[in-house]
Amino acid sequence: MPHLTKSSDYLTGQLLIAMPGMTDPRFQRTVIYMCAHNEDGAMGLVVNRLFGSVTFEDLLEQLEIEIQEPLANMPVHYGGPVESGRGFVLHSTDYVRDGTLVVDDEVALTATIDILRAISEDRGPRRNILLLGYAGWGPGQLDAEIQANGWLNVPCDETLLFDPELDTKWERSIAKLGVSLSMLSAEAGHA
Repeated sequence: MPHLTKSSDYLTGQLLIAMPGMTDPRFQRTVIYMCAHNEDGAMGLVVNRLFGSVTFEDLLEQLEIEIQEPLANMPVHYGGPVESGRGFVLHSTDYVRDGTLVVDDEVALTATIDILRAISEDRGPRRNILLLGYAGWGPGQLDAEIQANGWLNVPCDETLLFDPELDTKWERSIAKLGVSLSMLSAEAGHA
């Protein structure tokens, strides 16, 4: 996994959107929140897919975290194909502890059991997404994929990021660009 450091590098804190012609089935129609992007590579989390039928309560049970009372069953998202057994919580910055990476003013990332315990006890962040796995790129790899017309990027907004309506998140992310899907081509080139 790329070394995570807070920075103002190119795509850190932005949404990466798969182009309509994306051929990799792991990333077709995905929206990825970019946690880090620098000369060492990039790391992001897919924010518009669920991780099969795994639930938050299932995860707490596997980690042997006892809950006092049942909570609204939070969905578990597919964060990406790398280390799919590793959990991450993308969340609002009202919760920052040791081990939390503050990506920008609105969004942070924590990968500790403590945040799961806090969420289960209703002491966690105001807004959050629980994910398993992540998307990772080696040095220059993401830049090459962008140049090959594989991805678009838009500024992130917290409302879209944490919106639980996953089925339309990809289309709504593209709409932030001010273009329609019909205007996007899978072919790289110049006018």
